[in-house]
Order: sequence, then C-alpha cells, then structure tokens
Amino acid sequence: MTHVTDSHRTALRTCPLCEAVCGLELTLDSADRIVSVRGDHADPFSKGFICPKGATLGHLDADPDRLTGPMIRDRATDTWRAASWDEAFGVIRGRLPQVSGAFGNQSVGLYLGNPNAHTVAGALYVPLLIRALGTRSLFSASTADQMPKQVSSGLMFGDPLTVAVPDLDRTDYLLMLGANPLESNGSLCTAPDFPGRLKALRQRGGRFVVVDPRRTRTAKLADEHLFVRPGSDAYLLFGIVHTLFAEALTDIRVEVNGLDEIRAAAADFPPELVAERTGVAAETVVRLARELAAARTAAVYARIGTCTAEFGTVTQWLVDVVNVLTGNLDTPGGAMFATGAALGIVRSRPFRTGRWGSRVRGLPEVMGELPVATLADEILTPGEGRIRAMVTVAGNPVLSAPGSARLDAAFGALEFMVSVDRYLNETTRHADVILPPPRVVQSPHYDFALLNFAVRDYARYSPPAAPLGEHELSEAEVLARLALAVSGQEPQPGLDPLTVVDEIVIAGTLHKAGMADRRAELRGANTTEQRLDLMLRLGPFGEWAAEANAPAVHPGSGDPAGAGGDAAAEDWAGRLNLQVLLDNPHGIDLGPLRPRLPRVLRTASRKVELAPTELLADVARLRARSGDRQPEMVLVGRRQLRSNNSWLHNVRPLVGGSNRCTLHINPEDVARLGLNGQAVVKSAAGAVTVELELTEDIMPGVVSLPHGWGHEDSAQAVARAHAGVNANVLTDDSLVDVPSGNAVFNGVPVILTRA
Repeated sequence: MTHVTDSHRTALRTCPLCEAVCGLELTLDSADRIVSVRGDHADPFSKGFICPKGATLGHLDADPDRLTGPMIRDRATDTWRAASWDEAFGVIRGRLPQVSGAFGNQSVGLYLGNPNAHTVAGALYVPLLIRALGTRSLFSASTADQMPKQVSSGLMFGDPLTVAVPDLDRTDYLLMLGANPLESNGSLCTAPDFPGRLKALRQRGGRFVVVDPRRTRTAKLADEHLFVRPGSDAYLLFGIVHTLFAEALTDIRVEVNGLDEIRAAAADFPPELVAERTGVAAETVVRLARELAAARTAAVYARIGTCTAEFGTVTQWLVDVVNVLTGNLDTPGGAMFATGAALGIVRSRPFRTGRWGSRVRGLPEVMGELPVATLADEILTPGEGRIRAMVTVAGNPVLSAPGSARLDAAFGALEFMVSVDRYLNETTRHADVILPPPRVVQSPHYDFALLNFAVRDYARYSPPAAPLGEHELSEAEVLARLALAVSGQEPQPGLDPLTVVDEIVIAGTLHKAGMADRRAELRGANTTEQRLDLMLRLGPFGEWAAEANAPAVHPGSGDPAGAGGDAAAEDWAGRLNLQVLLDNPHGIDLGPLRPRLPRVLRTASRKVELAPTELLADVARLRARSGDRQPEMVLVGRRQLRSNNSWLHNVRPLVGGSNRCTLHINPEDVARLGLNGQAVVKSAAGAVTVELELTEDIMPGVVSLPHGWGHEDSAQAVARAHAGVNANVLTDDSLVDVPSGNAVFNGVPVILTRA
C-alpha cells in the first residue's frame, strides 16, 4: 500500500537485509528516492522495531557505486564497460554453452549467496537457472552457515526444512549457545525485536542463559553467561544429556526411535570429562541439566558459532535431543515448528545425504549441493569434470568462504564467469559479465524461506514501491533470461521468457492439486504475483487447501484442543490468498506456533529419529578427540550490529564506531604474548596484520575477528577506505564438519606475534 502526500509518498515493505523480517515505512520523493525509513508500528510481528541496518536502507538504495546496468569486462585490458541487456546476454549465450559443450555440464559451477533467501526472484527463479545449467557443481552460502542444522533436522525429522525454533514468547527457560541475536537480529529463528523478546522473557520471571567464548551484547542481557572453549559445544550438550539419563530427569512426550542408542552414546561424556574439554565446571553442567528438566517450559537454541565448528552437526543434533529428552519438543514454550503460509516443497522420501560426492575430495552432496570449502579444489585441480566456468548469484565467496586466497586465485583461472550482483566486488571483479538486479524498492518481497523459521506464524507481502525504468529488468526477468542464455537459447519473438516459465509452473501445480480448471481465478499484477497467489491459496492457511489434492494441511487439523492456538490463527484458516495480503499491507498475524508432530515428520518410521547412524558415527570421532591437546590460541568470528556479511560496508553511516575490523583479545593474552597495538595473526592457511582491541569480554586463549572485511582492492569507495582484513585468509578450506561439509570458521588454531 502506498500513501501520497504532496511531493512525497509512503510505501510499506519488509526489510530485506536480515532474517528478522521487520516491517518498514518508507518515505519516497517524487523521483522515487527513499528520503526516510521508519519501523512499521502497525506490523503485528515487528511492531515498529528497526535496527541500524534497516534505518539506512535509503543509503544502500542510493549507493553511487551500485551498478545500474550490465557490465562487460575486456580480459585483455582488465577494464569494464557498460553494455545493453541484449549484448550482455549475447556474450553469455556465445561463451558459456561452449564451455559446457566442450567439457560437460559439470564444468560449469553455480554459487548462490545469502541474499537469495531474501528475494522473491531467488526463491522462484533460481531453480530455473539450476535446471538450465544441468550441473551438480552447485555451491552456496549454506555450507558456510547453517547446513549442520539442516542436516541434523533432516536426519531426525526426515526433512531438512523442518527446523525447530525456540518459542521465545512463551518459554520459561532459554539456553542459547553460539548465538548473538542482539547483533545478528536472529538466525534460523525469525524473530523481529529479538532483544525485546528476550527482555520480556526475563520480565515474566523466565531464565536466560548464554554459552559463548565471548561476553557478547546478548550475553550481557542474560541472567547468566558461561565462557566455553570454541568448538566444544557438543561435549557440553552431551554432558547435559548424560546427566538427564543418570539422574532420571527425562520426560519424553513425542514418539522416538533410538533412545537406548543415545543413552549409550552419552555414557562416554560424564560432566567431569566435559569440564576438561569445555572449561565449564562439572557442577555447572549438572545444574544446567537440572534447570532444563525442572523448568515448566524450556528451549535450547544454538546458532552460527556452533554450526561453523568442527562438530557442528553433532552439536545441532544434541540441541534437539535435549529438547526431546526434557519434554520440550513441539510443545508451547519449547522448541516448535513454524507453519509457513505459502505452499512449499513437500518431501515424499526421508532425507539422506551423499547421493554423489565432490570430484576431488569426495565430500558428500547435501540438499543437492557440494561444500563451498571444496570449490577452489574443483576449479584448480586438473582432470575430467574440472570447473572451468562459474555463475554467481548475489554472493561474494572470495570474502565469505574459507581459504579465500585460494578461491580468489581459482576464480582468476576460470575461462568464463557471469555474476548477478549489484556490485563490482572482490568476487565479481573476476566475472566477464555482471548483470545487476534493480533497486530494492523496485522489487516485490515475500519471505518464502524465513517464515518457515518464525517464532510466530505470520505473512506479509510487499509489492514493488517504484516502477522499473525504460531499460531496467526485474530480478526475475534477469534470472529467466540468464537461464535461456546459459542454454544457448534466444528469447522467441513476441514471447516473454518469464511469462512462459511461470505459466508452465502454474499449470503443473494446478494439475498436481487436481484444480487445473482454476487458472482464471488467480490474481496478481503479473505471473510472478499469480504464482505467489497460487502458493498462498494452496498453503496451510489458504482458501483452496481443504479442497485441493496438494499436501497442504489445515493449521488446526489434528491439533489437540488448547494446544497453543488462538483466535488469530483460526480467523485466517481457509481464507488466505494474495488479495488478502494486499488488503493487509502491514502483515497478518496467523497466531502462535502450534504442535505439528507427527504430521510434519518425513522419516520412514514416522517417529523422531533420536540416534541417526550418520551422527552416531561422528560421535566416535568426537569421543576420540576428547583427549587432544588444546591449541594455545584459537580464532572465532564475530557478528556486528551495523554489518551484514560483506555487502553493507559501503554504506557510510554504518561504518565506524563499533563497526570496525579489529581483533578482540583478552588483556592477559596481550601481556603474556608481549603484543602492542597491532599483531600478526598466522594460521595454517595464511596470515594477516590487524589492529588489536583489548577487552575482558573474550576469554583468555581466544581472539575474535569479524567476517566480511578485506576491501583493500574494492571498487566501492567507502568500503575501500575502511578495508579491514579478510578473516578467511586464516580459515582452512581443508577442514569441514564431516556430516554436512560445512566450513569451519570457529576454533581455528592461530599464532600471534608482535607486528
């Protein structure tokens, strides 16, 4: 909805910058420029909350370094020139199919960056590009982030998208490991105003405990903070599981397989051994177990600090094991499963990994993709199937992936590269063609992925707030035409590639739902909106859900009376479609989370698999490592409130102050190592020289460096002036979490010397 007043107008939309999905109120001038940004106080989920990143959306939108049209690089001179869309797609059509034709489809790789999870085009049209390429050489930011949680969820529940989130608004006890939502705004836990929700937890008499090697802003808000050695979270959780069994504190309320196996595995991790490995006292481990068991409701939540560690998947698995053992899985106030309003992919077979492996290191496929930690290997290692060309979409892996120096060199060795990106950055500078999407306000917004991890069921759609210019393409059009170009095809005269694709998808979905005759009922300004309308109508709250053959489920179906629902959810059940969202531009509250087991399980047994064999196998490796000598110093990452990976460092109001690339270090370590001012930090992979920032908020023996920096050669002026250093020069791409292939960024052994 847009309100017009004199020369200015107000537009409502969802912030696309992180996982919190906050509602924004934008003021635009007559030239469609954003002149102010406020939180949308009428949004029932975010209720006016806004963070510094969202407040500067106008600066990001007006960034003078943002690309406004296609760019082509002359390799001979390494210079760039502007090009038309037809010329840019023509270059791609002439070059990329030559590579795949000569060396096979696997010789073309695809990398998908984090922003794809925040766009309509990323959700609906990237799959089209994947099919057009026909390659298994698929990589994404997922294996540098949350893949351990998705693997553990897939093995336990049968679907990697069935992820339990803490019911923040109703829990009485929250144990949080390796997460800092006061800086990140939450991750795999969509919760606008996460700080306010944590404060409310304490105000209603609840207890909040943080386990982290840093005393973060989140830890300072908690009732208790416990320092823990980086990478040892799995030992701590196993100590809790051991205690729950040893003291008969279990209260299992869902059907499970594998109880005896998990009891046997936990027997090898008594609190005394756990204390030696984690630095958390044995009596504290026992107390945590007792507190979780005694709380009326409780939830354990662990995030990126634990995912990006050597035993990330085992840690994430144990999070849900503890939630099950304490009777808090799928229970109001515990860890629950959100119900996304749009029809999603329904898995017909139980989840498994390793359907194929990477060419060089044999790392297993997970969710159709290979670990980004082996991308450089696949480019640099000769042989059949070697990647010789790349397509990147909204990603900067040269800064975000491990062993980034190798990856930078690998991209430089490619025969051809295409990037869909707003910026000429550390990764896209290697491209031959850059295809920029339009401004944020020119794109629609619906959070297909993130609303499946929300702490309250909710839906909101934001149509474009400004029209496209004469020579601009929507992001959906860019991806649709790119899919044609990589296949060597030209658009057919008089046919819009995007419309052709959408009509095929719409017809297929209606056919599967047994509603082929309902096409004319779909509403929307274009076929993209009509696809959203279809997904909403067939979704769990949709008006077609009850009559369709599609596997959509009424949100109240099978739920016991009084199980946590309220009038909001019932009011919207069976009514949702696109027009309803357009008529409610501030968003719709669909009610608190409701119990969803066993309906959402896709395991062969239709029970929660408490002890998957793949994870028990990795427990043997964890057990074997329990006696290893601890490194003298280890490196961990760091979230920053006014930063988002690598792509907000060109927004001037966000740079400076606490948003600097410094190495956090305890004063004890500075004195012990004889450091002063700057230090050289060296790992097995590389070395950087960085400014020290002394703080007692980090435990001795640990240093912390924020990720996403290292812009010394950037084409972005503000980022280059505040370059910082690239933390991933220090991370080792040979080390991954075994079950998921996820990169290891935390607990990296380092040596510090005076600069």
